[in-house]
Amino acid sequence: MHTVVVGPAGTTAEDVVAVARGNARVELSADALSALAAAREIVDALAAKPEPVYGVSTGFGALASRAIGPDLRGRLQRNIVRSHAAGMGPRVEREVVRALMFLRLKTVASGHTGVRPLVAQTMADVLNAGITPVVHEYGSLGCSGDLAPLSHCALTLMGEGDAEGPDGVLKPAGELLAAHGIKPVELREKEGLALLNGTDGMLGMLVMALADLQRLYTSADITAALTLEALLGTDKVLAPELHAIRPHPGQGASADNMLRVLAGSGLTGHFQEDAAPRVQDAYSVRCAPQVAGAGRDTLAYARSVADRELASSVDNPVVLPDGRVESNGNFHGAPVAYVLDFLAIVAADLGSIAERRTDRLLDKNRSHGLPAFLADDPGVDSGLMIAQYTQAALVSEMKRLAVPASVDSIPSSAMQEDHVSMGWSAARKLRTAVGNLTRVVAVELYAATRAIELRTGLMPAPASLAVIEALRAAGIEGPGPDRFLAPDLAAADAFVREGLLVAAVEPVTGPLA
Repeated sequence: MHTVVVGPAGTTAEDVVAVARGNARVELSADALSALAAAREIVDALAAKPEPVYGVSTGFGALASRAIGPDLRGRLQRNIVRSHAAGMGPRVEREVVRALMFLRLKTVASGHTGVRPLVAQTMADVLNAGITPVVHEYGSLGCSGDLAPLSHCALTLMGEGDAEGPDGVLKPAGELLAAHGIKPVELREKEGLALLNGTDGMLGMLVMALADLQRLYTSADITAALTLEALLGTDKVLAPELHAIRPHPGQGASADNMLRVLAGSGLTGHFQEDAAPRVQDAYSVRCAPQVAGAGRDTLAYARSVADRELASSVDNPVVLPDGRVESNGNFHGAPVAYVLDFLAIVAADLGSIAERRTDRLLDKNRSHGLPAFLADDPGVDSGLMIAQYTQAALVSEMKRLAVPASVDSIPSSAMQEDHVSMGWSAARKLRTAVGNLTRVVAVELYAATRAIELRTGLMPAPASLAVIEALRAAGIEGPGPDRFLAPDLAAADAFVREGLLVAAVEPVTGPLA
């Protein structure tokens, strides 16, 4: 099994995905253990002094004015975990919780939190055992980080609450720890607070969304090319010299992807010869690289924010190398929340343009010779009419999900935390948008390949033929009389989501961007 080594300098997006989705094993480096021990010495020294230090010997948030004596500090740390584990609603997905735990471990391992090496090792042990705390949908305002979700994870380290075992069965966390030989943690000064105070949930969801969207943008370039081909459009608009004079890198990458998919096509360039001569293709076809390219460039910016956050140590207070323990605002989720919202916007727009292309394929007045709704016997058969309805419903929801969460703020903690990021909410709606976009691209793929097969007498591009062959091998049927359509659409969704569309094309085109 792949092993991810966590050091004091942060982690990578690839490591997050490997742990969250691939169940990679986690180990702490020797440097991380040294950094943890050094920071803990500083916290222990401060705890022994009579002067109160926030997070070490005081209450929290609006209750920070109370100094807490040594006899109550363990109870204080336990209590903050118990009281903050106040989430409600449906359970969050296993991969999100694993990303959340791993990213908190990443910050703990930085040596800036003051947590003992024992606590960090227990976090790694829980991940490696496949134990997943129960985390709920609602509870985070994205500042001071993802408090409630992280608290539910910390509760498991204490052997309290419920968690899911590697077999998927829910049990009391204490039973699961015991079954795997893991001793519950007894928290000491600062440790409860350090386990809760980060942007780890929203960051984990951002990292996974970026991985999914990268694949979806490549997939959407492929389906846009297939639709252009099915509509007898022109590939001249994809010429590199045209995109060089408007040098947005994403636009150029999308145009190049489409051009390579269409190489060798006998279908492109016929639009002046059909029954409805055209001078130009419609915007949804002609401007596909510009729209997808703008989204690609937004992905690149979001990735730069994620990379910075992956290299960050997010906690309050933090332990500095010179021995100071200082309060700060690094837990605020604004940088992550903004890009989560940006990605929901570009996902909605990519879905919107894909839906318009699909609709054009189905409309006999705009499809340049294709049968109405790509039906076998229009009137007797409805073809893909309602598949487009489903696609439109998905796009409509994506537009609602594109309304930003990060512009909202609900003051909390008796106005001490009076401006929050709502980054967790932005991440949750982005996950839904990404799932919808996958389905939207799948419907365009299903329609475009059927339309290409209905263009008898003209030879499609080799890449298009490879896609059609792979779809049929996957049990997704081509043109014919009406049948139960939902299973085909579900299979097309899986085909896109699992990367099979890109995998079918690249042996012909070479690697796509």
